[in-house]
Amino acid sequence: MYKGGPIYTPRSAQIFRFAGLFIPIILIIYGVFIQFDIIRATHAIDNIGLFMLAFWSMYISVLQFFVPSKTKLDSSLRLIAYHLLIGAYLIFISGIASPFIACWLLLMLASYVYFSERGLQLSVLTFVATVAIDIVFWHKISVVTVTYDLVALVSILMVGVVILGISRSQEVTKEDLSHSKAQESLQRDRISTIVNNLTDAVLSVDMDGIIRVYNAASLNLLDTNDSLNGKHIDKILSLIDKKDNVVSLFKDFQKAKTVVKRDDLYYIFDDDEKIRLEITYSPIRSSYNHFKKTSTHDGYIVILRDITKAKSLEEERDEFISVISHELRTPITIAEGTISNVQVMMEHPDITNKMLSDAVNTAYEQILFLANIVNDLSALSRAERGVADITEDIDVRELAHKLLEKYKDEAKDKKLHLDLDLAPRLGKVHVSRLYLEELLQNFITNAIKYTKKGGVKIIIDQKTDDITFSIKDTGIGISKPDQVKIFDKFYRSEDYRTRETGGTGLGLYVAAKLAHKLGVKIQLTSRLNFGSTFSLTLPVVKE
Repeated sequence: MYKGGPIYTPRSAQIFRFAGLFIPIILIIYGVFIQFDIIRATHAIDNIGLFMLAFWSMYISVLQFFVPSKTKLDSSLRLIAYHLLIGAYLIFISGIASPFIACWLLLMLASYVYFSERGLQLSVLTFVATVAIDIVFWHKISVVTVTYDLVALVSILMVGVVILGISRSQEVTKEDLSHSKAQESLQRDRISTIVNNLTDAVLSVDMDGIIRVYNAASLNLLDTNDSLNGKHIDKILSLIDKKDNVVSLFKDFQKAKTVVKRDDLYYIFDDDEKIRLEITYSPIRSSYNHFKKTSTHDGYIVILRDITKAKSLEEERDEFISVISHELRTPITIAEGTISNVQVMMEHPDITNKMLSDAVNTAYEQILFLANIVNDLSALSRAERGVADITEDIDVRELAHKLLEKYKDEAKDKKLHLDLDLAPRLGKVHVSRLYLEELLQNFITNAIKYTKKGGVKIIIDQKTDDITFSIKDTGIGISKPDQVKIFDKFYRSEDYRTRETGGTGLGLYVAAKLAHKLGVKIQLTSRLNFGSTFSLTLPVVKE
């Protein structure tokens, strides 16, 4: 279907179709009244002429009503026909200066709607031609007719100019409106793009708590692919506080006057898993009511962030500071007190060298304990940051003898045997030397620490393409429940024999970090009171 000019609408086309159907009927009735002298007119036409005008007018009107024009040519021909028929009616039946000149105004408006300014101009020119014909044809009968025709011409021209002026102003306004809509659409698209690329979940809800806008991160956070539009915020976000009390977020919205932030709420998934959320919400300010002297708003904006890991790290940090401060305080206090006593004892004449030696050894042991804590922290820091992870080929046999030499005196002081059990043929491994040595040293020092009698054995065996490192002791062993937790940070067994020795609970946690860096898994075999074996397996470097 032909769409017409820039101000064409289906509604306007429908109005013209109805007008085109009923106006010819009125014109025909008026012509009949003139023919029967019910209405007197200076213009007249015989019955055959009236019949011809009536027939073609009705034909075009019915055609336009039931078969709307579909092409530009079709619309042009129909408008030309209407102009010719109305022009003939004004010339030969009603006269130019008659109420039915309004029909020409309707034609001018239709021409503008369908063909813009060009159509309006042609319609006006056609009317000028119609007036000229009327003057030439009827001026001899009545001079007054000429005056009426000229007045009608001036009126139509003025109306045409007004229509043209109004239409141009409307086009400017429409252009401004289109530009404004385009800018608004562009800004909306930009904002939508920004919001959808945020990692935080963003939702907008109306005054009733119904979700109207949300971004992709909201679906990721809530672990769903279902649309959130039209759903109530409390139905989507099942929240509880630290005491497991159900929290209605919408009720909190209604109390909010400014931006509110909460990080004490938990979201519960369908499988009862829960995460901790940081929720920031605020009313969306829209306008200021001069009558009520208050500001109004159109709903609420909500920002959600999963802070489960962050809060866990924060709690671990607090626990770390607490444990470390406690573990450091004891040896520092003992060492400080012992050295202070030594200073006093040295001034006393009855103090023996053995007493001084014992006190100094006590202080020395505490300083060694502090050094071990610092070493654990240093190893943990290197593992976390990936420092010193340069790999190299390591001679396994040479490494085993190096470990034996380093710890044989410590084992001897506790009256323990430290033995090597090496396969006849051992190759090389390609890993970080620092990480592997710290990992094995961790196992050896733990084995010596928790073994009161018997010994510790360093076992290294090679099978085909793998080398297995094992540290086996005859110590107190580890219970089944503790075996699950011993690689956790700060974990220490409740076994009183474990509590007899100092420690931060970081040793095996560091070992697990180092093993992860090496790409291996620690194997543990243990039985309470029968000792433990820690093992790991690395691939052999192929010659």
